[in-house]
Amino acid sequence: MPTKSKAKASTKKRRKPQKKLVIVESPAKAKTIEKYLGRTYKVVPSLGHVRDLPKSSMGIDFDNNYDPHYISIRGKGDVIKGLRAEAKKAKAVYLASDPDREGESIAWHLAHILNLDVNDKNRVTFNEITKDAVKEAFKTPRTIDMNLVNAQQARRILDRLVGYSISPLLWKKVKKGLSAGRVQSIALSLIIEREKEIKAFQPEEYWTIDADFKKSRSTFGASFYGLNGKKAGLKDNAAVQDVLAKLDKKGDFDITNVVRKERKRSPQPPFTTSSMQQDANRKLNFRTRKTMMAAQQLYEGINLGKEGTQGLITYMRTDSTRISSIAKHEASTFIHEKYGAEYAATKPIKGKLPEGAQDAHEAIRPTSVFRTPASLKERLNKDQFRLYQLIWNRFVASQMTNAIMDTMAVTLNQNGVTFRANGSKMKFEGFLKIYKDGKEKDNLLPDLEIGDQVKLAKTDPAQHFTQPPARYSEANLIKALEENGVGRPSTYAPTLDTIQRRYYVKLVGRRFEPTELGEIVDNIINDYFPDIVDVGFTADLEGELDSVEEGKQDWVKIIDDFYKPFSTEVAHAEDAIEKIQIRDEPAGFDCDICGAPMVIKMGRYGKFYACSRFPDCRNTKPIVKEIGVVCPVCHKGQVIERKSKKNRIFYGCSRYPDCDFVSWDKPVGRDCPKDGHYLVAKKIRGGIQIVCPNGDYEEAPQK
Repeated sequence: MPTKSKAKASTKKRRKPQKKLVIVESPAKAKTIEKYLGRTYKVVPSLGHVRDLPKSSMGIDFDNNYDPHYISIRGKGDVIKGLRAEAKKAKAVYLASDPDREGESIAWHLAHILNLDVNDKNRVTFNEITKDAVKEAFKTPRTIDMNLVNAQQARRILDRLVGYSISPLLWKKVKKGLSAGRVQSIALSLIIEREKEIKAFQPEEYWTIDADFKKSRSTFGASFYGLNGKKAGLKDNAAVQDVLAKLDKKGDFDITNVVRKERKRSPQPPFTTSSMQQDANRKLNFRTRKTMMAAQQLYEGINLGKEGTQGLITYMRTDSTRISSIAKHEASTFIHEKYGAEYAATKPIKGKLPEGAQDAHEAIRPTSVFRTPASLKERLNKDQFRLYQLIWNRFVASQMTNAIMDTMAVTLNQNGVTFRANGSKMKFEGFLKIYKDGKEKDNLLPDLEIGDQVKLAKTDPAQHFTQPPARYSEANLIKALEENGVGRPSTYAPTLDTIQRRYYVKLVGRRFEPTELGEIVDNIINDYFPDIVDVGFTADLEGELDSVEEGKQDWVKIIDDFYKPFSTEVAHAEDAIEKIQIRDEPAGFDCDICGAPMVIKMGRYGKFYACSRFPDCRNTKPIVKEIGVVCPVCHKGQVIERKSKKNRIFYGCSRYPDCDFVSWDKPVGRDCPKDGHYLVAKKIRGGIQIVCPNGDYEEAPQK
């Protein structure tokens, strides 16, 4: 019987199916999106921009319509090589960078290095990184929006023209390492103008008279209003004594008017980038950069265990307060279930868009209102939790009803002298149920009616002086830039960072103070490049960039209109500006290495002591500030102010390293009466408090 031949098994390997490639900016975003899209997709990060203008030259062809010369960013060679390899073997390539001008620009640069057709529908955008939003976005890919790209190109080229024209002048005429830019120059100018106002301010004296009144067993406060029914100010103590002389302290005051009203207080709209940065600065003490880092992490996705990785907030760069109908419905359902129908607004508040706002994205809100801050606390780090709680509270409050207060205004008279008292009582909490800010305390007055009489218990005259305008905090500076139409959501954080890194300004007590170097740079730019620091001019330029995005203007014409007069100013400044010598100040002591006089020099991070024989002798010392307290540990050295690597002030012994005393809180030179430990001044809201670090003793807070 013939034997059956055995068929040879195929040794060919099964070919792996091609995957669709998706390119995003960050690794965290890539991991989140890949989980949503499934096995047929591969998601990889570009790690931000892959191409930019060269650092070593202007990189702009002035003879060819300001054509930018882009090159691969140094250090991105391996990333680009990897992206090309992945794109080559992919079934299709999708560009899913952030949904703004900069994200569109990144997508365009990626298309260029990967030889993708910009007319292909390979661009995908989403406002939130959730499974439904991402999957829906991939159903409708679009072509790259060249209007967005051109608006970003125009901004980049304008910034390059300003920076690479003025910065070399500053290097040559003032000091190496300086820079100038459109938005940073405005920010610096605002800080310096405020400083001039403060220095020119002349305080004016004024007085107030607070008083306590009694009705039966109730005591309430009122303040002097005026004379003979008319409002009157108290300029000096003589005016106060005239008023007090009219009063019969044993006589009664008549209640001549009582006005009862119902006052409504509306919630604020959801956050924009600017309002989020401001609130995080004021309420959480977050620097702008820290706020944006935490927001980026919340947007890109957090591992929630069983739910997997989820994007917790919508896109964090926006100037809009608009929210989707789905988000409104979800919030309404949550509020009905959690608090009741009376707390859910039928017509939630709508924020007014600032002039020039793009309104391209929704406001910043939680991707799901049912993910309450409390439910996520174990999954978030401290900064992420605090910021998420702020965003969640603000959004939910914006969809709630008004708070209602019963108010009462009472007028008291005696001998033509008028006092007024104001009271309030919460009638209905509304949105304040979850968004309290310390302004909602009841101030109850007794039940008073016209014709009632009350007794004067005591008067408390106080002298005051008008105060100069406050220096800008990060929050106030961002608000000022936004109100003036200068910069856009993506520019605020880097602008504030730059003016501090260049040592044009310094933060003192969370407020910006200009440095001598900042004032020198500002004077030069004001004198020779007035348009750069002209708020109106810069705001108009921002408006023109927005019109490029809308396809209404040609970006080349905008740059040409700017550069022709600007280049003339640069040529004039080159000849007219004399070299500025930042002279070294004598330090008043000699170098302990070579014996030459020490001087005070200005460096990148402020002033320091250096040997006058530099570079032959490189001895340097930090400038330290004594606080007038002897070290509580060694009792030999002086306590001095020092700065940490993160620029935070702490206190240490001048004999370091022989004495290792350090403290974040300022020692006051006294010991605790209970346990003998040194006391410190601890900063609290609204002032300072002297406390014992061991917790055994504390004094009344001081303003």
